[in-house]
Amino acid sequence: MINKLILIMGFVMMTGLIACAQKQDKEKTTKTTGTMGWNKLTKEEEDVIVRKGTEYPGTGKLLNNTAKGTYTCKRCNAALYRSESKFESECGWPSFDDEIKGAVIRIPDGDGSRTEIVCANCKAHLGHVFLGEGFTAKNTRNCVNSVSMNFVPDK
Repeated sequence: MINKLILIMGFVMMTGLIACAQKQDKEKTTKTTGTMGWNKLTKEEEDVIVRKGTEYPGTGKLLNNTAKGTYTCKRCNAALYRSESKFESECGWPSFDDEIKGAVIRIPDGDGSRTEIVCANCKAHLGHVFLGEGFTAKNTRNCVNSVSMNFVPDK
């Protein structure tokens, strides 16, 4: 009788531990796929947006986009740039000389050589900003990975 009781208690404890372990693994998985209201990302998108990578120059689907509309964050859908601020810089990535007010945060790189730009809402890596190049009157170039954005055309 005591052996059966010990066996049952051991089984209950093991089941509880396994359930806790599965719950922790599930929480880790959902954080990377976006339970915070973020969109699920492909591996390529995650490499750029989460791990601060860069897409190959000249390959982005939004590089040559000339339609009127709003560029939004691929991760959280926050509005980042208007098409009126997009210009051709021939750098291989979409370039903007202005962002929507409060939409983008500038963070100096650790080595001080560049300034990273991230979505103010979800901190997704967008690219880098460069000043003083003379491309536009605003003298600013937000060099943004296409893979970090979606485009919503005006209606």
